[in-house]
Amino acid sequence: VQLQASGGGLAKVGGSLRLSCAASGFTLDYFGIGWFRQAPGKEREGVSCISVSDGSTYYGDSVKGRFTISRDNAKNTVYLQMNSLKPEDTAVYYCATDIFPSGCSHGASDYHYWGQGTQVTVSS
Repeated sequence: VQLQASGGGLAKVGGSLRLSCAASGFTLDYFGIGWFRQAPGKEREGVSCISVSDGSTYYGDSVKGRFTISRDNAKNTVYLQMNSLKPEDTAVYYCATDIFPSGCSHGASDYHYWGQGTQVTVSS
């Protein structure tokens, strides 16, 4: 099970970035994918998650209405579209996966498989 996160970078306030989480070594069909972020000195925060089996999603309060999670089963990839970026979105973003009977989880401890992080920096 491998996850490859990409798409981070530098964006201006109000700008957009799209993160990708590509899975290899398994198919996403029965997995949930979560996006988490961690800023320096802060705990890892659940940003969003999606159930690949039933399509249900979760968004943290701080990103609702600005971020959209989606999946492309054919490409075995999950995306996080981030719009209206704010300086407080600056963090290392991680994707993670695990099997859930239904839905997905925004709790980091519920995931056993993690990709490497991708840095997102939002500047004014």
